[in-house]
Amino acid sequence: MDDVMEVIREQIEKNPVILYMKGSPQFPQCGFSARAVEVMTAIGKPFAYVNILEAPEIRANLPKYGNWPTFPQLWVKGELIGGSDIILEMHRSGELGPMVEDATAA
Repeated sequence: MDDVMEVIREQIEKNPVILYMKGSPQFPQCGFSARAVEVMTAIGKPFAYVNILEAPEIRANLPKYGNWPTFPQLWVKGELIGGSDIILEMHRSGELGPMVEDATAA
């Protein structure tokens, strides 16, 4: 398990914006992941993703790592933002866009 936790930590540290989701941005595998991708696409900044359906060890351990039980999970600059509902709410309020833009600025 320590190796998986290290992989997760490295993914989160190396990617300023990363979405752990079911499926891929091109082919989301659940409605919540699809909604998260829609928001991230609307923001228009690049983001990394991990398809947890293809990474069962990450799927099993990420909830422990971030103390968040569900997917998708959006991480920005090493901080867990939340799941689909929070992502959508922050996008509607105008909070998420600037946060993602700041994280992806060179």
